[in-house]
Amino acid sequence: MRVIKRNGTVVPFEESKISVAITKAFLAVEGGTAAASSRIHETVAKLTDQVANTFRRRMPSGGTIHIEDIQDQVELSLMRAGEHKIARDYVIYREEQARKRAARKALSSATQEAAGHITVVQPDGSRAPLDLARLHTVVTEACFELADVSATHIIDEALRNLYDGVTASELSTSLVITARTMIEKEPNYSYVAARLLCDNLRAEALGFLGVADLATQADMTELYASALAAYVERGVELELLDPKLKTFDIARLGQALLPERDLQFTYLGLQTLYDRYFIHSNDVRFELPQIFFMRVAMGLAAEEADKNARAIEFYELLSSFDYMSSTPTLFNAGTLRPQLSSCYLTTVPDDLHGIFGAIQDNAMLSKFAGGLGNDWTPVRALGSYIKGTNGKSQGVVPFLKVVNDTAVAVNQGGKRKGAVCSYLETWHLDIEEFVELRKNTGDDRRRTHDMNTANWIPDLFMKRVFDDGDWTLFSPNDAPDLHDLYGQAFEERYSYYEEQARCGKLKLHKTVRAQNLWRKMLAMLFETGHPWMTFKDPCNLRSPQQHVGVVHSSNLCTEITLNTSRDEIAVCNLGSINLPQHIDDNGLNLDKLQKTVRTAVRMLDNVIDINYYSVPQAERSNLRHRPVGLGVMGFQDALYKQHIAYSSEQAVEFADRSMEAISYFAIDASSQLAQERGVYSSYEGSLWSQGIFPIDSLDILEQQRGAKYIQLDKSQTLDWPALRASVKSRGMRNSNVMAIAPTATIANITGVSQSIEPTYQNLYVKSNLSGEFTVVNPYLVNDLKARGLWDGVMVNDLKYYDGSVQGVDRVPQDLKAIYATAFEVEPKWLVESASRRQKWLDQAQSLNLYINNASGKKLDITYRMAWYSGLKTTYYLRSLAATGTEKSTISTGNLNAVSSGGQTVQASPAPVPAACSLDDPDCEACQ
Repeated sequence: MRVIKRNGTVVPFEESKISVAITKAFLAVEGGTAAASSRIHETVAKLTDQVANTFRRRMPSGGTIHIEDIQDQVELSLMRAGEHKIARDYVIYREEQARKRAARKALSSATQEAAGHITVVQPDGSRAPLDLARLHTVVTEACFELADVSATHIIDEALRNLYDGVTASELSTSLVITARTMIEKEPNYSYVAARLLCDNLRAEALGFLGVADLATQADMTELYASALAAYVERGVELELLDPKLKTFDIARLGQALLPERDLQFTYLGLQTLYDRYFIHSNDVRFELPQIFFMRVAMGLAAEEADKNARAIEFYELLSSFDYMSSTPTLFNAGTLRPQLSSCYLTTVPDDLHGIFGAIQDNAMLSKFAGGLGNDWTPVRALGSYIKGTNGKSQGVVPFLKVVNDTAVAVNQGGKRKGAVCSYLETWHLDIEEFVELRKNTGDDRRRTHDMNTANWIPDLFMKRVFDDGDWTLFSPNDAPDLHDLYGQAFEERYSYYEEQARCGKLKLHKTVRAQNLWRKMLAMLFETGHPWMTFKDPCNLRSPQQHVGVVHSSNLCTEITLNTSRDEIAVCNLGSINLPQHIDDNGLNLDKLQKTVRTAVRMLDNVIDINYYSVPQAERSNLRHRPVGLGVMGFQDALYKQHIAYSSEQAVEFADRSMEAISYFAIDASSQLAQERGVYSSYEGSLWSQGIFPIDSLDILEQQRGAKYIQLDKSQTLDWPALRASVKSRGMRNSNVMAIAPTATIANITGVSQSIEPTYQNLYVKSNLSGEFTVVNPYLVNDLKARGLWDGVMVNDLKYYDGSVQGVDRVPQDLKAIYATAFEVEPKWLVESASRRQKWLDQAQSLNLYINNASGKKLDITYRMAWYSGLKTTYYLRSLAATGTEKSTISTGNLNAVSSGGQTVQASPAPVPAACSLDDPDCEACQ
């Protein structure tokens, strides 16, 4: 008998080839263990005989058989033998091979001819003919199960730009760039580009580790486990990984790796990981995506009793994108310096030794990727008497210039710039100069162009603004106790100092009209983006830890509200739930959410014990109070999946209900950990110990502030009395559990919208430290496709209208509502949703505010509303004035970059700094 191959050639019939094919099918499913090998050998021999005998019976005198007939008979024999899983995988393999063959045939004759004339320069300098078959395999794999993408188109376009003598690296880059250029017309090409990039990563990492020279995605099913073992061995040898990783069951963990999860990345996500997260030696990255997630999981599970099982649990959560740890944790878990915490908050004392000690602490904390929040209120004001020198103080500002320059100098190992935010209370005598620190005019020695600033505003000031009263500024050395007071106690003591000033007993003070100072604060916020507005009283009155200290500031990104003192530097450990991953056809999947939260809180709690502390005050504080900050990202995507417009009561209700569920599950998870591991040491006397949860602390704020100055929603749907009873019985493992961070970079990694942000634009170029990336809203594209509206004209329209659909007549009204961009969402919806979330949070949220056609009146109303709605903090102001825009050439395909490039958005009089969660290359500090 003879066999007709697909190319028409005829070869002898060989039973051994049938045996090899069936054996490969078994090994792919069952593996090559000793226990399985005997059964496989016997079963394969039996099946091979069956297939061969079938054709002998049909053609006793010999003849020709087509290769497809043989494969059909193999399938049939597997099914008859009851090997259904093997048969299924064999069928899938045949279909995939058929698809690849069809795609190869689709390549233009010109392309195939061109490929025949190209030789590729290999890394060792040798030349080899272009391997079109492998090229086709890689691109076809990259397009696997993605709609509306074409492997043929990518190959044709890429080869058109190649030349004889192209390097292997240039060949790979050509494929990636080709796919990138197609993203604006079809979002799925972002996944294609990521998969093509992953092929580059495999070559780089596997070659360095000595596992393989070249490997396709399909090969990783067998190679990932051996790559993990080689990676741990090499990483420890190079002193880049903690030797403790070698104590894990590496073989077991290797088998748990899921290669198919490499296919989840968008191009921006994978490129970001490659540029900034993967461990490298001499600029060679030898950490692949799933190994990266396993390294982080191992680092977080190192102190667990069953560390292998926990590492697998943590890995599965991270690699699924259901939850993502913060950037410092991803950077440093499993390394020799596991600085895993995100945020550090310090209070600066009023003496020279303490001031420069605080600046040194900033440098040490920043060195290992910590974001910083400094409370500068205790430092005496300009003109204050200094007893030690019989002179006068220069105030806070000169020291802040040093803080600014320190943040620039200590750039977190080159991974990202050091970042700090300095806070000052609104009664401080230097507040008027403080609000001008970011101006581009004036004495540059009294400016801080690289440092963030924030107002720490007492409720009494806001009341004076509402009532058009006066406001008195003091130096903290004359009114030292105001720093530690809040609520009615602050108001009483502040009134006492005002009376002292009126009587002439306090010489150094200044009285201003509260509304004038408020307007100056708003004007500087509009002009420079700073200082941010944060509110002292709700942060303290609702703090679970008010029995052991005072919240004197927030952090770099305004979501952390923890006590600080000269002896304690507050530390917070962050991670974020990927909200759209928990949305199904029925809305929010509470069962999945509860499971995610339980594991996430455990991971966050582990950070506290594993963490490397560069200063003792931070270690003391973190081990005593054990605060963590579980947040969310992808809120906008979750709305898209449910076809809910951000500007709607439905969105506000979803913000409320989703945050209620996370709050409930997070508190329960921490309480369960307390039962297992013990309560945190300062638990007794906390609001938790009194049965007062975040939702209950609204009553405290309302009572202290007065009903006239606050409006809150207190609705709830879950069984909170039962949870209170559980916490009373078990206690809490963590003093604080929740905080919503900006998630600037980890949202990029997971391919979702940042934090709680509305979509900035539906089509734009995002700039960060990894370069410029085309971003197109895939939800919008899919909805437009469903209605037959997605085409080249629509792409051009989106470019013309700066990523907005509002000016495109053929877009239906319901889609215009759902896909309104950030500046098309009225600020009241941002504030209302934030208020609903805030009632469930024991800390705060990084809330950016977007104001179109910005004016002093709009800013005034928006920030009054933020305070009136019970918010603890706000973050960046993004303002857009009512002026024209300069268009780039639309038809050429040049996208309009948000922060640079062909289009300039005319915003406020001086450029407003871009929000770090959007497009500022240098401000991705917390996450």
